[in-house]
Amino acid sequence: MHIDQKKDLLFAPVINHVKNTAEAVDCSGSALLIMQNGEVAVEEYWGMHSKEVDAKRVQETTQFHIASVRKCYIGFAAAYAVHEGFIRSIDDLVTEYVLTDEAKLFKGVTIRHLLTHTHGLKKSGSEIQREFLSGESWAYRGIGIDTLTEVIENATGRSIAEILTEQVFSKLDFTETGWHAEMNGNLVDVIRDPDDISWYNGTSVSGNERNMYVSVRELAKWGELHLNKGRAAGEQLVPSDIIELATAVQSPKMLEADLPQNGFLWFVKDMPAKQTEIGDSVPEGSFQILGYTGVTLLVIPKYNLVAVRAFNSFGSPAGYDYLEDVRAFGDVLVGCI
Repeated sequence: MHIDQKKDLLFAPVINHVKNTAEAVDCSGSALLIMQNGEVAVEEYWGMHSKEVDAKRVQETTQFHIASVRKCYIGFAAAYAVHEGFIRSIDDLVTEYVLTDEAKLFKGVTIRHLLTHTHGLKKSGSEIQREFLSGESWAYRGIGIDTLTEVIENATGRSIAEILTEQVFSKLDFTETGWHAEMNGNLVDVIRDPDDISWYNGTSVSGNERNMYVSVRELAKWGELHLNKGRAAGEQLVPSDIIELATAVQSPKMLEADLPQNGFLWFVKDMPAKQTEIGDSVPEGSFQILGYTGVTLLVIPKYNLVAVRAFNSFGSPAGYDYLEDVRAFGDVLVGCI
């Protein structure tokens, strides 16, 4: 769907970048939505839900598997738990909220460490191992997210999905955002290598697994809610403190400067960092989240802009660097403004 031909021309390099990425990865469908100053500037859909002959065309109601983009929803639930006093401080020890048989390994690990990928734990099979001392380095490990969801559930007595539904989804009338135990006609197939051991979807609808699907238009509205610090449709739907907590840099102060900087799981643009997933040209104060399906949500407050791109792929084909690609996505976008 073309919203504004002039805007399409303005953002043509971004449209081309997304098309080029779709050709580089193994996908059958993709989409791009850019909102600026509260209006849709670009909304484009390409391809089909799957590679089947009778596949449904990608359209406004199509829901993409967002992979790790789901973490910004978990981050919101954590910020809600802090704001409401269920969690006293993100510097509380994880062991105050979670019972574990690995108390020695979890010694010194705080909720801040889980939120910023600085906890230093990893799993090898079913065994938990310590990779580095908490707060001294950065690593993207699933055990941190699993533990964080358990912290939130234990602290609040509610699931991630229940918190999000009450606090956001019902208020914004979201019908294309959620966790799915089974496929339906609005969900894309995820094109992937069947032997890829990193793929895991899940069947729980409580928000603690990776089976979250969202349309690009509702993902953009979610980003816009953060851009506007909890305001939507002229109302303060979410306390601004929750959004500010989630999108401010929360990484330990002593963390090495070239490591990524995180808020409540969001990647936040602060000082220049070599290992960030955010492009060099993207201004300070921006925040972004990326999934291994290539789905990306980028919020740039300086330009009052939200951008979403989506694909139904999973993983990185030979010769494709997904971090380099997502940095370029932000840089190309900023170059158009």
